[in-house]
Amino acid sequence: MEPPKKSGPPRRSGPGGPRRPTGTQTAPGSRPARPPFRKAKPASAKAANPHPARAAAAASGKNEPQRIAKLLARAGVASRREIERMIEEGRITLNGEAVTTPATLLASLHGVAVDGTPVAAPAPTRLFLFHKPTGFLTTERDPRGRPTIYDKLPADLPRVMPIGRLDMTTEGLLLLTTDGEFKRQMELPSTGVPRTYRARAFGEVSQNQLEDLFDGLEIDGIRYGRIEANLERRTGRNQWIEMTLTEGKNREVRRVLEHLGLQVNRLIRTSYGPFHLGELASGAVEEVRQHDLIVFRKSLGKAS
Repeated sequence: MEPPKKSGPPRRSGPGGPRRPTGTQTAPGSRPARPPFRKAKPASAKAANPHPARAAAAASGKNEPQRIAKLLARAGVASRREIERMIEEGRITLNGEAVTTPATLLASLHGVAVDGTPVAAPAPTRLFLFHKPTGFLTTERDPRGRPTIYDKLPADLPRVMPIGRLDMTTEGLLLLTTDGEFKRQMELPSTGVPRTYRARAFGEVSQNQLEDLFDGLEIDGIRYGRIEANLERRTGRNQWIEMTLTEGKNREVRRVLEHLGLQVNRLIRTSYGPFHLGELASGAVEEVRQHDLIVFRKSLGKAS
């Protein structure tokens, strides 16, 4: 087995040169940026007549009503799923009365409180790149007392939520955001945001076997979509494999490679969408410029 390197992910060798720096360049194998989203014209009388509450809000110039769970997630209170649990526990109130359903429609968060504390209006979405080291869980707390990414993050960082997860033994790029709704959008398989990994695996595999992953495969009843995989280099029976996928199912890279008879002994996420790990040091955090974040969100069909 190749001895582990002292720090940071290995650089790609060959005519391509070193990996690109952190920024908003297009990841290898990713799709071109989509054109800005444009609302389609109503196809029927039903489509032309919106919900009465929304129509009234539009006529009065007020914000369009949205579900309280979505508004609270957008404000960075928690993820939408966590907010739904908080509503069930009676922790969220509106003008002093407990909210009973996450489907409650509101035009703003005025009068909304969580555990008795009023919720502030949502600030602009922020996005951070974090080079997650191995040995840390992607969770806020662990019942068994194991270290989490929050033990490693700088104390002056605002309240952030991870976009997706990395296993405890997986390192590399982890996106962190202040916006729960943006987090949810990024994680949806239907959004199709590509993630790229580099895996060091022990065993034998051919490029032809890796190219077969392009059509997807099924393992133990779970269907995995298209994966672009390339054999980068081989040292003895260890090889570095680059894989780009868009679904991000639980332990997808490891399970697919194990299905091919390989044993993964190091796994690094190098990019998520147009955001790259680059030379970001292990444990370091870097904020994405607002301009780059806005451009990216527009490419997803949703301006910030």
